[in-house]
Amino acid sequence: MIRYNLICNKDHSFDSWFASAAAYESLSQAGHLSCTICGSGEIRKALMAPKVKSAPVEPHPLEKLRKHVEGTATYVGGSFAKQARAQHDGTAPDRPIYGEATRAEVRDLLRDDIPVLPLPFRPKSQTN
Repeated sequence: MIRYNLICNKDHSFDSWFASAAAYESLSQAGHLSCTICGSGEIRKALMAPKVKSAPVEPHPLEKLRKHVEGTATYVGGSFAKQARAQHDGTAPDRPIYGEATRAEVRDLLRDDIPVLPLPFRPKSQTN
């Protein structure tokens, strides 16, 4: 199937589907085409740009990181420092987590050799 933009001698434009380019030519030469607006039989193909599929857009690296973190870690919100300390002390199961912590909480975790890393994005619940 092929779709052509068509135009009549009175500048009415419309489109129509054909089985093939040859089918269009055959119908046109036989005079079997008419304008859908005025009925004129003087029809020609209008200038058309082909549809070209563009390559899929790769997500931004930060979006890829966000998707990975959200898909593999548990969001613990404001209890991040407490959860990280509990995991470090062995009183909570070891699992990947992410959340929020104050500067003071982060400083205390780092002082106690509990590894933390800031993420370069905010949780989706805090974005517009």
